[in-house]
Amino acid sequence: MRQQLRVVDLFSGAGLLSSAFVAEGFRVTLAIEQNRVAAETYRANLGDHIQVGDITKLGPAGTCDVLIAGPPCQGFSTLGKRDKSDPRNKLSLIVGTWAEALLPKIVVVENVPTFLGSRYWIKLKKKFELLGYETSTTVLNAVDYGLPQIRRRCFAFASRVGTPEIELPKSTPHSTVRQAWEGLPEIPTGQNSHVARVPSKIALARMKVIPLGGDKRDVLRIAPQLAPPSWWKIIGEATDVWGRMLWNEPCNTLRTALLNASKGRYIHPEQNRVITLREAARLHGIRDDWQFSGTPYQVARQIGNGVPPTLGRVVARAVRGCF
Repeated sequence: MRQQLRVVDLFSGAGLLSSAFVAEGFRVTLAIEQNRVAAETYRANLGDHIQVGDITKLGPAGTCDVLIAGPPCQGFSTLGKRDKSDPRNKLSLIVGTWAEALLPKIVVVENVPTFLGSRYWIKLKKKFELLGYETSTTVLNAVDYGLPQIRRRCFAFASRVGTPEIELPKSTPHSTVRQAWEGLPEIPTGQNSHVARVPSKIALARMKVIPLGGDKRDVLRIAPQLAPPSWWKIIGEATDVWGRMLWNEPCNTLRTALLNASKGRYIHPEQNRVITLREAARLHGIRDDWQFSGTPYQVARQIGNGVPPTLGRVVARAVRGCF
C-alpha cells in the first residue's frame, strides 16, 4: 500500500489541482480559498477541509508533505495588462512563508509562464534556497498530455527529496474538440451545466456569418454593417475574438470570460452560440460528475482559473515519484 502523502493547497480555487493530487493517491488535509462560491464547489466535490478566508490574514497552520499553490496570475499574464504593480502579484510570496512554517518536503507553485521571469519568482526562489530547498521549473502545455486545449502553464518546484521528473509528452495526435464532446447531447439539455447562453440579436447576426474557424475579421469582410465603430478604429486589436472553434483541432486557452464571444474563440463549431459550461468543462478535462456552485459567470471563472486535472495529474505523478 502506497504511503498517503498529505497536501495543503493554497489559493485552491474550485479544487481542480487538489482533485488531481487526490486522484493520484494524495490526501488533501487543508485548502484555503478566499472566494466563497469557488470554495462551495470545492466542498461539494472534495470535502469539508476547505477554509474560506483571506490568506494574507491567516497564519500558516497544519502539517503536510506537499504544499501546492496557484497564486493569482492576472498581473503576470500576457493575455491581461501584465501590470507589475498589480497588488495580487506579491501574494505569491506568501507561499514562502507557509513553506518556512510547515517545512513540506516539496512545494509546487503553478502560474503562467511569464511568472518565472518576474521579480516575485526570483524572491521566492531565494527564499526556498535559504530554507534548504533545491528549485526547478518547467513549462507544460496541456495539449501535449492529452487535453484538447492549448494551455501553457509553469510549475515551479522546491524540493528536499529530489527533482520531480515530468513524464514526456504524448506522441499521439492531439485530442480535438469533437473527441472531447463525444457522448454529450448536441443540443444543450439544460441539465448538469449543459446550458447555452442565448445570444443577443446583434450577437446572433454576427455568429451567422462567421464560418468554421472564423472570427471577427469575417464579420468585417462579409457583413461590415454588423461591426461596431471600435472594430475599425483600433489598430492592433486582438483578432482572435468572436472566434468559432474547429471540430478537429484542440481549442485555444479557456479564460475566465469563456461565456463571452467577444473575449476569445468560444463560439460552437456549428451552432450559433457560445459553448456551454459542460462543454467547457470537457475541454478542461473536468469529469462529468463534477458539480459546480454559483452563477454561470462564476462557474466560468472557476474553470478558466483552474489547473486542468489532466495536467495536474502529470505534476502529481512527478511529485509522487520523489517519495
